[in-house]
Amino acid sequence: MGTHAQGKQPGRRGRRRRVRTGLQGLLKRLELPVFSGLLERLRHLKRPGGQARPVRPARRARRRFLDYPRSGREGIRRWLPSWRQLFGATGLLVLVTTALFVTVYVSVDIPDENEAARREANVYYWSDGSQMVSTGEVNRQIVELDQIAPSAVDAVIAAENETFYEDSGVSPTGLLRAAVAMVGGGEKQGGSTITQQYVKNTYLSQDQTVTRKVKEFVIALKVDRKKSKDEILKGYLNTSWFGRGANGIEAAAHAYYGIPAKKLNPSQGAMLAALLKGAELYDPAGGPGNDRRARERWAWILDRQVEVGLMTKKERAKYRTFPEPRRQSRSTSLGGQTGYLVDIANRYVKQHTGLTDEELARGGHKIHTTFDRGRTRDLERAVRGVLKRDLAPTTRPADKHVQVGAASVRPSDGALVALYGGPDATEHFTNNADTSGVPVGSAFKPFVLAAALQHGVSIGADSHYAPDGTLRRSKGKPDPDHPTLGAALHTGGNATYVRLGEDIGREQVRRTAIDAGLLPESMAPLEPTFSVGTSTPSAIRMATAYGTFANGGLRHAPYSVTKVVKDGASLPGLERPGPGRAMDEGVAREVTDALRAGAEDLGPGVAAGRTGDQDRLRTAWCAGFTRDLSTAVTVFRVRRGQSALLPMSGVGGDKSGRGNALPPRIWSAYAEAGGGR
Repeated sequence: MGTHAQGKQPGRRGRRRRVRTGLQGLLKRLELPVFSGLLERLRHLKRPGGQARPVRPARRARRRFLDYPRSGREGIRRWLPSWRQLFGATGLLVLVTTALFVTVYVSVDIPDENEAARREANVYYWSDGSQMVSTGEVNRQIVELDQIAPSAVDAVIAAENETFYEDSGVSPTGLLRAAVAMVGGGEKQGGSTITQQYVKNTYLSQDQTVTRKVKEFVIALKVDRKKSKDEILKGYLNTSWFGRGANGIEAAAHAYYGIPAKKLNPSQGAMLAALLKGAELYDPAGGPGNDRRARERWAWILDRQVEVGLMTKKERAKYRTFPEPRRQSRSTSLGGQTGYLVDIANRYVKQHTGLTDEELARGGHKIHTTFDRGRTRDLERAVRGVLKRDLAPTTRPADKHVQVGAASVRPSDGALVALYGGPDATEHFTNNADTSGVPVGSAFKPFVLAAALQHGVSIGADSHYAPDGTLRRSKGKPDPDHPTLGAALHTGGNATYVRLGEDIGREQVRRTAIDAGLLPESMAPLEPTFSVGTSTPSAIRMATAYGTFANGGLRHAPYSVTKVVKDGASLPGLERPGPGRAMDEGVAREVTDALRAGAEDLGPGVAAGRTGDQDRLRTAWCAGFTRDLSTAVTVFRVRRGQSALLPMSGVGGDKSGRGNALPPRIWSAYAEAGGGR
């Protein structure tokens, strides 16, 4: 039995030795500091004397909450996280990001629209419907989607956001890319969908910050759920910046091509879409390199439409020539005659619709006027041409401070078709065509004659005052000592009309002039000189009143605006009243014949009245009409900032008759250009 026990003992020792040796080797290979104490104890498992020493359990190392950098690792391995750490960190990041997004989504509401996004320009149109000018701090005209050429809409979608109708309104990758670029101080990035750009334009600032981009992202999600895609697209196209002072595609179409957005062809639409990438870089007239960039992006946008299925290859092949925009100009300029036209239109609108200055200044009104572009141009050229030819302000002091006002009215309905308000509305602020304080002189005499014919005894324009003071019909040749009433309209004859006004009654003359179209507030006191033109009507009102003669005695009140549209609806109050009978048709015809008899130098068929050589007033007038147009021209002198008129003596030289020749010359030049016919 003992032998047996002894035989087995070496086997046990051998096994223990092998286990100990193997464990020591394993722990040594692992090289973990936590097992260093255990290795030491394994070396001394035997007690002295051959007996095994009881192994005392090693003190367990305190475990860290996050074992990073990892204990028991050296070098780079110490800093490489384990798969458990990677998985845990990723899950935590997703959880925190989700919680943060939910918090932001709940806390951020869709704000009110920016005031600038709602602000529009007032747009004024010529009588033919073409745009005259847009005014206001923001050049924008909001239009419906169906008022924009479909091809232009397709170009914008292809260039900016081809998945617009399918996406959720945001681009997460674009947001991340832009955020990384901004945090890293790199180039500012867009990465936005059309919805996000609409949100930026309409609800937020233009700052390129991470906070603004996050808000843009969240609001875009909400807007995409709240509004239809067409509503978003309409808002985007109406708020985007296109350069040249144009906010929105309607203003851009006018600024670059002089047409409304609905008339853009696919090539023009692609050019405007290119501007959305940065008008300062892609406006062909903007600077060096712009033309090349614009052409390249224009071509790319057309090709892109083919790629995404918004244009056929056959259609694309039609557009190989770059659509050059017109020369760069600010369409909001009120220089030249434009400012005077806008001034007249605004006054008419306020008077007839009840709009206040503040309401008009808010913008958004489409104002259709009666002004004829060609006739306005012809009238301005006529004035400038005569003044340049006949005045010499640098060598003749009397030619300094000369001012001209003129207006043309259509007798058949009272439409104001042209005016000349002064040299430039941005420099000379008073509208000479609508000014008061300029006595009309002998051009007033036809109203005295009309009053006499309408309300007096049986006389005619061929009557004259006999030596006994009675009015008699003239027989045979004219008597230079006793001019007829008709002859006295043109040359001299002031004494004749002073007496005629007194005979018929100056109050009756006043009523006749007002019935014909002059304003009561422009009438002078009823003194003896009243009948020879001490009243101060404007050129617009003189053209209107003379138009009454041309229209057979029917008066039409002058008007300058046919329609005002706001938010798609026409404003009330602009309905034109019917004509009023100012005088009998026979009276109007006889006055017309008398005026025509003394206006041969102005052309056949023209009836005109003007100041005479005996006038001592400091103005010169010519008012005349044909069947289709009535025009009044006045010339006077006044220093800027003063109201007192300066003498006309010497104006235009010795042959001008104290400036009296200038208005007929302007009238004739205007008529020759087609404006008087």
